Amino acid sequence: MTILILGLIIFLGLHSIRIFAEDWRNTLRAKMGALPWRGLYSVVSITGLLLIIWGYSLARQAPVVIWIPPLFTRHLAALLAVIAFIFIAAAYVPRNGIKAKLHHPMTLGIKTWALAHLIANGTLHDIILFGSFLLWSILLFRASRRRDAAAGRIDDTQRGVTSARSAE
Repeated sequence: MTILILGLIIFLGLHSIRIFAEDWRNTLRAKMGALPWRGLYSVVSITGLLLIIWGYSLARQAPVVIWIPPLFTRHLAALLAVIAFIFIAAAYVPRNGIKAKLHHPMTLGIKTWALAHLIANGTLHDIILFGSFLLWSILLFRASRRRDAAAGRIDDTQRGVTSARSAE
């Protein structure tokens, strides 16, 4: 379980820099240059991902069952996974309605994917893995929407915030 958690810390920690330390990221990227930054980012990301895969496979050998999900959750998870894949694909299709409406379909796809796996699996390693991705994607979506609002790409009503003027 330690390797899984270490991998999650590395992978999600690196992918959380824009959430918690965007100024530091921008400064470091400017000092290093875009290409070296991407190279370092890629190497660290792949290392974290490989640790997650290895740690998950080790944790599956001696699972700690927290709860036994009902059978119907497998079907619900499959449906949610299809929706997640649609969101993820929408992130790469230029000028589509899903992207225009939701603004961050990749993050929503990860959120949906993690939720699907959480409801269909009740072992500790599944809860740690998919719960971590769910929490991370919630924080990332919130930070991304705030960044969009600050840059003027969305207004408050698109963020779900009703201003006093629109309430009148």
